[in-house]
Amino acid sequence: MSDKHTKKHKIFRGVVVSDKMQKTIVVRVDRIKEHPKYERRYRVSKRYKAHDEKGEFRTGDIVLIEEVRPLSRDKRWRAVKKIGENRTEVLEANPKDDPSNSE
Repeated sequence: MSDKHTKKHKIFRGVVVSDKMQKTIVVRVDRIKEHPKYERRYRVSKRYKAHDEKGEFRTGDIVLIEEVRPLSRDKRWRAVKKIGENRTEVLEANPKDDPSNSE
């Protein structure tokens, strides 16, 4: 029993949906479930609050989050690294700049 117990932490991949708090981001993690009777697959998602010490992650980033000790009432996750960007730029509602509205 001289071996150290190294507990495996859960690691999830998700999309940052909010970065408006200080040192905290909200990450949406999607997974696929299958209905027990009808065997249809469907997507379910859950939102986790994760610690972002440096404020380096922005809305739309794809990140890895890791389970850690409780940091606050809601935070039990820490953002580990950024995998990619999934940003969708929102066009301003200006009819002059909209290419689909050709007059």
